[in-house]
Amino acid sequence: MEAYAAGQRVFGENRPQELQQKAQALPADIEWHFLGHLQTNKLKMVLPYASLVESVDTLHLLEEINRWGKEHDKVIPVLLELHIGAEKTKQGFAEEEVLDLLFRAEDFRFIRFCGLMGMASHTDDVATVDADFARIADFFAYLRDLFPEREDFRELSIGMSGDWRIALGHDATIVRIGTAIFGERNY
Repeated sequence: MEAYAAGQRVFGENRPQELQQKAQALPADIEWHFLGHLQTNKLKMVLPYASLVESVDTLHLLEEINRWGKEHDKVIPVLLELHIGAEKTKQGFAEEEVLDLLFRAEDFRFIRFCGLMGMASHTDDVATVDADFARIADFFAYLRDLFPEREDFRELSIGMSGDWRIALGHDATIVRIGTAIFGERNY
């Protein structure tokens, strides 16, 4: 509420239950972004409240969000999570998969593709983080040039508390800096 009182109106949450609880308890003019890994059995906790789902990382999840949107007559704004880091445990689409999805976007009538989300490799090496963000930003620019008719495709969500300055150098439109503002989670 302190951040809200200071004028902040866009908040992100990475846990479905917490998003649902906060959205129901806090002022209605807050714009909620869902940031975390989303399981299909948790859609009902997220989609009624989220103004943007930043972490769509599989075709199955995208199809289920589209199905939920159809059932509720609601178009869901999403970012496609691009996998570029070296870690095998990271989620996300390969560049070719993103291209395929955007070429057949008409198959997803209840999805609005708003851009890309990505995370750099988990490392303290600034050069590696910079290279990862450059790759995501270059691909984002390529997609914007390839699909100029997609006016909603304008968000580039890269950067977190430890690397947001580097992300801004690559024209990030959204940075996720919760830890730097609110501190570490204690659970």
